[in-house]
Amino acid sequence: MHIHILGICGTFMGGLAQLAVDSGHKVTGCDANVYPPMSDQLRSAGIELIEGYATDQLMLAPDIYVIGNAVSRGNPLLEAILDKGLPYVSGPQWLAENILQGRWVLGVAGTHGKTTTASMLAWILEDAGMQPGFLIGGVPLNFAVSARLGETPFFVIEADEYDTAFCDKRSKFVHYRPRTLVLNNLEFDHADIFGDLAAIETQFHHLVRTIPQSGLIVSNAAEASLERVLQRGCWTPVERFNDTYRVSGDDARGELVLHGPEGRIGRSAWRLSGEHNRANACAALLAARHVGVSLTHGLDALSRFVNVKRRMEVRGEVRGVTVYDDFAHHPTAIATTVAGLRRKVGPARILAVLEPRSNTMKLGTMKSQLPDSLREVDAAFCYAGNLGWDARAALAPMGDRAIVEEDLARLVDRIVIAAQPGDHILVMSNGGFGGIHGKLLAALAE
Repeated sequence: MHIHILGICGTFMGGLAQLAVDSGHKVTGCDANVYPPMSDQLRSAGIELIEGYATDQLMLAPDIYVIGNAVSRGNPLLEAILDKGLPYVSGPQWLAENILQGRWVLGVAGTHGKTTTASMLAWILEDAGMQPGFLIGGVPLNFAVSARLGETPFFVIEADEYDTAFCDKRSKFVHYRPRTLVLNNLEFDHADIFGDLAAIETQFHHLVRTIPQSGLIVSNAAEASLERVLQRGCWTPVERFNDTYRVSGDDARGELVLHGPEGRIGRSAWRLSGEHNRANACAALLAARHVGVSLTHGLDALSRFVNVKRRMEVRGEVRGVTVYDDFAHHPTAIATTVAGLRRKVGPARILAVLEPRSNTMKLGTMKSQLPDSLREVDAAFCYAGNLGWDARAALAPMGDRAIVEEDLARLVDRIVIAAQPGDHILVMSNGGFGGIHGKLLAALAE
């Protein structure tokens, strides 16, 4: 089958393209911005990439067009496909019908931690010799790729609640039909498509309705929103973490301790930090046990888990100043990321650098939560370019600890002037942030 993918350079669609090639399909694709690293990864897989959405791409005459959810009505190529009545399908639906059908799908859903937890789960299965397939919204450093077909029926997928495509406003995850489902947490996000938390809970309820009786739901007992979802109807056994099963540890010592109904189960070394990552680990351990990996084996595997690119990733150290890159962009994720780093570095200074880039943050829906999410940092630098709300006013409760700039070069200058040996610069954004990490390291070196 020849498939042509619209919006191919997104993390999900790029991973889908790789899976399609590995399954023997011919793949071509287009996107508004074709650039590394995804463009290099796709071309190395033999995929022809086209810049833009010109209608002459119809001459490729694929068997079907796979439409990414970043492609909206008004897109010239999409309009031409509709006008001519050509076959098309959303990415999640194509994936479900051509890759996931007949496999044991392990889905990881939640507002935060999906990528990290899915990466942990895939690694635990890999370490146990189960050679799973996976599609993850990041690059797990244990694998160095975001998607793999795998050699066994097991397939780990990051189950996203964002909408599916222009023609399907259900959440992506309703297509995946997992047998093992992790529900990490649930709070309000994606204000561009959901009116309130109740609307997202309804989508999670739809997901729960797809899990078979022989499956397993691993749910966070600390989340009242998830309990509400399960109370709306659940036909599957549920195991709860942060309850009977929980993980403790010490960030400074780098340890992870698993506790169960009978007490302490085991301990392992641990490279990550923060309560959120310990909860992620507990969820991954319980999900892996459902497919046959013992808790002690899983715990041992996590001692060799390296994490995911852009999750507290150290980008470099210059003149005693360490620069980190993290994907955090929701106030809750910002707060937990900062808290994890604080426990790791103790009293050392933390300079947070924030780009409110997600659709929800651009709307300003959660701007009032930002000062509290940054309460543990010594200084916060916010890039306010192209924002539709007043970042200075929003961060005013932080006083002179908050610095806001609309110009990226000026922001870099102010960070470098403020930085001292021993500082930790934590950059948080769900985008490329104008290559600020490299600019900071270069400026610090000068």
